[in-house]
Parts: sequence; structure tokens; C-alpha cells
Amino acid sequence: MHSAKGRIVSSAIILAGGKSSRMGRAKAALPFGGATILRRILTELSSGFDEIIVIAARADSEPFPIEPMIRGIPGVVLMRDEDSYAGPAGALVRGLEAARGETAFVCSCDLPLLRVTVARFLCDTVGGKDAAIPEVTGHLQPLYAAYRRASRTAISTIAATGERRLTAIVSRLNLRTVTEAELLPVDPGLESFLNINTPEDYARGLKLAGE
Repeated sequence: MHSAKGRIVSSAIILAGGKSSRMGRAKAALPFGGATILRRILTELSSGFDEIIVIAARADSEPFPIEPMIRGIPGVVLMRDEDSYAGPAGALVRGLEAARGETAFVCSCDLPLLRVTVARFLCDTVGGKDAAIPEVTGHLQPLYAAYRRASRTAISTIAATGERRLTAIVSRLNLRTVTEAELLPVDPGLESFLNINTPEDYARGLKLAGE
């Protein structure tokens, strides 16, 4: 979609409504680099995207106060899950429906080393496909990927069959798989794909960041 001045709007979506059960505490609120992980991601993406849609848990089940983490960053829009902890597919569809850009970068809230250059690269490689999703260490990364807004219909249709696993859902899209070889020029070492799922992951991420 174009802005009022005719410029193409770029959109990013952060899914921040998960339980963080393996970590034992809210991953988005973990300290990292003088801020929280969520704040770090927002700051990084704000340099390359006009709007950032943050989809959080319902306020009555939110494990941390999210408003202070997003305050002061331009272009941030806060949305709430309709049902808490219902899985990422529904939140992804709602985010794509709200996005103004024809293509949106989508990520989880546990990627402290995320790079905006990788996010922009993925958006630029979607082309006529439904999505551009990296494959790292043999696994698709549907929550570090770019989706066309139009893909929300196919995602909704597949999810309506009862499939809740996002990797299984996106594998049935008209997909552009982005290889490690394509990613290395913009992310040597692929460190930005580190998910903070466990205390061990957190310790590794801090070490990689030099903390």
C-alpha cells in the first residue's frame, strides 16, 4: 500500500503473545544490551520499517507490562490477541490484515540479535510468492520471514482445518525458501537467527553480544 505521498509503506509484525514456558519467564522482557529483548528488536526494525505491529497477549493474561517497552518508538501499533495463547497462526493473520504494506516482515519477540538488513532482504526476495522463509540448519524459520498480505487467506484456510503448527501451515504456501548461502552475505554466522527459548539460549545470546 502507498502512503498519502505516494511512497510504498513498509510493515513489520512482532508476535509477542506466547507463554515462554520453556524459558520460565517472559522472553520479551529479558534484559539485553541495556534494554529488553523486545525493545531491542523494536529499535532495530524501526530503522527500516514505517510501521511495526506488536501483537501481545490479552491484557488480563499479559505476563509483563508491554506499554513501557514500546513507548517512544515511532510507527509502533499495539494489538492484542483475541484469545490468549491460541498459537501464532491467528496472530499472524490478524497482523497481516492490519498491515498497510503489501509485504510484511514477521518475527517472534525472542530474537535479540535480529538484523534489520536481513528483514529488508527477506521482504525484497518475496517476489510473486506468498512468503520468503529462511531455512537455517535444515529448519524453516516462519517467525523470521516475510509474507505478502494476500497470504493471510491461505493461512486462515489451512489453520481452519485444525492445523496449529505454523511450520506445517507455511510449508503449504507458495513458498520461496531462502537458503543459508543467500543469507550469509547479510548475516555472516547467522547469529541473528538465535531464538531465546531456554536459559542456555539466553546465556549464549549474551555471550555473542559481548555481555
